[in-house]
Amino acid sequence: MILIADSGSTKAEWCIAHKGVLIRQVFTAGINPYFQNRDDIDREIRQNLLPFIKGIPIEAVFFYGAGVLPEKKQIITDTLSSLLKVPAEAESDLFGAARALFGKESGITCILGTGSNSCLYNGTEIVKNVSPLGFILGDEGSGAVLGKLLVGDCLKKQLPTHLIDKFLQQFQLSPATILEHVYRQPFPNRYLASLSRFLLENISEPDIYKLVYNSFRSFFIRNVMLYEGYAEYPVAFTGSIAFHYRQVLIDAAESLSIQISRIERTPMPGLLRYHA
Repeated sequence: MILIADSGSTKAEWCIAHKGVLIRQVFTAGINPYFQNRDDIDREIRQNLLPFIKGIPIEAVFFYGAGVLPEKKQIITDTLSSLLKVPAEAESDLFGAARALFGKESGITCILGTGSNSCLYNGTEIVKNVSPLGFILGDEGSGAVLGKLLVGDCLKKQLPTHLIDKFLQQFQLSPATILEHVYRQPFPNRYLASLSRFLLENISEPDIYKLVYNSFRSFFIRNVMLYEGYAEYPVAFTGSIAFHYRQVLIDAAESLSIQISRIERTPMPGLLRYHA
């Protein structure tokens, strides 16, 4: 049996599988070696994963996650190998998404979750990646950026008063508490992404739809359309934002003559097939 992990910045999904058949599924907080050190990662795995997989004979671990840059892979592999006593491999969440969405075929892989990312995949490896740059400089269309835009428009009175009041009351927010979480507390990207659900709940409001639609258009223009010959490749998405806002995403794509071939909530089903 093997253990496959798909980790974003907010949560991680762990699946034990045998020949492509799911045996057990566990969720933990997201593990991101770009923001967390080995002690943080070790603690999360010990407390929230190991108790739920105890006694299961795992032979190997395949970890796909946000922040798994080449220089950060060893933090993940060393921690997993040490705790589980089996070989471990770590790759970026983007590479995992590419394998899940396209298998051994080529295409443009896109992630829209807490963060966003994209790549041109040739069926074996990522051949080009437009840097997402994070939620401050990039991450267009992500939950964190949608939350950032929502908060900014509310605090600068760019939305109708009834929406601003509804948002602040629903989350019991004030300008001071928002600024505290964004500028002084850890993981502001997670915090902003958690607020973005207000957009989905009110997507029928023209101003809310426009905010989301424009952010998705920006994702296509600043990411997908930068891949040479992008119109020749299928474009597929994974991630909670892509899944829940699928119609707005399709609308934004069609406005730019881009056809989306597939939208999956999570790459895990595709990864189970790939590793079978």
